[in-house]
Amino acid sequence: MLLAPLVRRSWAPRGQTPVFYQRGRHRQKVSIIAALSVSPRRGRVGFYCSLAPHLNVDTSWLVAFLHALARHFRGSVILVWDRWTTHRSVAVRAFLERHPRFSVQLLPAYAPELNPVEKVWGYLKLNPLANLAATNAEELARIAGRHSRRLSRSPHLLRGFIRSCHLFSRL
Repeated sequence: MLLAPLVRRSWAPRGQTPVFYQRGRHRQKVSIIAALSVSPRRGRVGFYCSLAPHLNVDTSWLVAFLHALARHFRGSVILVWDRWTTHRSVAVRAFLERHPRFSVQLLPAYAPELNPVEKVWGYLKLNPLANLAATNAEELARIAGRHSRRLSRSPHLLRGFIRSCHLFSRL
C-alpha cells in the first residue's frame, strides 16, 4: 500500500470541493501478508495478516508468518498460493518439508481473480481506505491494521470473498 490515496467519489456541500493533501515524491510504503482460512468441519472463516511499514515482503517474513499460522491451526493445512517467487523460495520449501501437515496448491499463473486474498485487498483499498491520505507509513499501517482487524470480525464478508473466486464448491 502506498501513501497516495485512492481517490473515490465523496460527498461535499455544493461548491466546496474536497481537497486531499498528500506527500509527493515519497518512497514510504506499507507491506502486508495475509491468509484466509476455512474450517473444514464447521465452515468458519478467518482472516490473518501481518503489516509492516517500510519493509518489503521477503522470505524470512513469510516463514515467520507461516510459523504463526502453524501455531494457530491444528491438523492439516492446505495453502492455496499464487506463483509468487517468494512462495517458491528455498526457505519456504524447507519450512514445508519440516511441517508435513502443510500442503500447497498453486493457482494458475496470472489469475488474481481466483485468489480470495486479492479480493480482500480490493475491498480494503476501495472501501475503508479510499480517500485516505496518510501522512506517513506508520499511520497508514495503524489504520490499515485497524480495518483488517475489523474485517476479520466480519465472516459474511470473508465468506463472500471466498465464494466470489468460484474455487470452492462448498462454503
